[in-house]
Amino acid sequence: MEVLLAGLEEALRVDTFVWISGGLLLGMLMGSLPGFTTTMGMSVLVPISFLVGDPLIGIPFLIGVYKGGIYGGSVPAILISMPGTGASIATVFDGHELTKKGKARKALEMGLYASAISDFFSDIFTLVMIVPVAAIVLGFGPPEIASIMFLSLVIIAVTSTGPVIKGLLMLCLGVWFGLIGADPFSGAARYTFGTNQLYDGFHLIPMLIGLFALPEIFNAVKEGDQTNSSIAKFVGEHLRFNELKRSLRTIFRSTAIGTLIGLVPGLGQPIAAMMGYIAAKNSSKTPERFGKGELDGVAGSEAANNAVNGPTMVPLLTLGIPGDAVTALLLGAFMMQGLRPGPTLLETNGEIVFAILIAMVFANILFLIIGYLTIPLFTKVVTIKRSLLIPVTIMLAFAGTYLARSNPFDIVTLIGFGLVGIAARTAKFDVAPMVMGFILGRELEYSFGQTLALAGDDWLHFVFVERIGMTAVVLATPIVGIILGTRMKRFRQRAIEREEK
Repeated sequence: MEVLLAGLEEALRVDTFVWISGGLLLGMLMGSLPGFTTTMGMSVLVPISFLVGDPLIGIPFLIGVYKGGIYGGSVPAILISMPGTGASIATVFDGHELTKKGKARKALEMGLYASAISDFFSDIFTLVMIVPVAAIVLGFGPPEIASIMFLSLVIIAVTSTGPVIKGLLMLCLGVWFGLIGADPFSGAARYTFGTNQLYDGFHLIPMLIGLFALPEIFNAVKEGDQTNSSIAKFVGEHLRFNELKRSLRTIFRSTAIGTLIGLVPGLGQPIAAMMGYIAAKNSSKTPERFGKGELDGVAGSEAANNAVNGPTMVPLLTLGIPGDAVTALLLGAFMMQGLRPGPTLLETNGEIVFAILIAMVFANILFLIIGYLTIPLFTKVVTIKRSLLIPVTIMLAFAGTYLARSNPFDIVTLIGFGLVGIAARTAKFDVAPMVMGFILGRELEYSFGQTLALAGDDWLHFVFVERIGMTAVVLATPIVGIILGTRMKRFRQRAIEREEK
């Protein structure tokens, strides 16, 4: 409680809330631009969180971008039937139909209220759960940590977009990139090809910006301004209180669904949105109205996808395992601030962690206020031509990469990984498993090396007698991960096909 109260005192800073507000605005802006994803926006803005120097400013700023971006994706989904992010895919089904009926404001406000309510309660859940989970994790040794990382990598690979084999290939490629540099035990150089610049490995920031931002920019240049040629007018009356009240049951149901999905690495907002939408439809007394302009459809989707945001911080902070591409960016931000997510983070930096989580809870109040005041503004954002935004985005990508370390080699890394990202997108490979492999591969290697050191010569007795629980996890990991991931992918695909029909 002393650490929690100290964290509360640290969180209640004016500059923290000013930066959170800025992050929310930028996130909503990025999310509401068709074709400009939250991941791309965060990857471009990560260097800012590093340059400010204070983790209680930089990380809450990125959390604000995260929250704002997930909601911002609902704006083009509702107005022009084009999801700004993958999280808003189910919002299109009823959101755009409401726009056609002249009820765009109702749909946007329902999305805002559902997002803020679900985000608030899932963040409270995160704040409550972080201590018991961290207490359990503190009892883990290298074998258990290695097992959990292995399980997470398999789940992430098989739940990625496209065939499982593609996800596994990208995962292995990411692990290989992570192994480039000095061996963690001997210090010997590996895969550096005689280049001293690679002795410390690739830096995370240029890799993230290259993989996520440059392919988006390339795709936007290729598509041109054609996606904004048809813009719906922003018309209609405000959402009434009794309409929100009728949807509260749907909002809380989807909050529970999204919260549980957020705890599992690799699933993410798109699956939560589809599950929340389908649960709302199946529980409705009038399911035939879904897909034709039903407010409950917007509430179910938006509450579920935003409820994922908070709980993804639990495995990130306690185990150092990011659940998706966005939390991988947050992991990079923590590491740049000198905070190493993992079992000992709460022991060593408890005040800062609690301050960040408390700021995340208070951010939802700002989220609601800023979102409501800026709805008219962001409905006009969808009309901005990409040709005006792309040069600014390119400038931010290159400037942010260089300023992070002032190392010219990072620009080369940025361009190289940008080309990898463009090639992967062209071949329909998901780059998220590669990023996870890059981040977790080296950690897995280190934990596995420690396990072998602990086992000594009698590793059979150590593995099969002393650590039988770890052994069971390792042996069951590929089977459980592949079955779970395959089932979730089939569910997502069938749900999308059913709603499109």
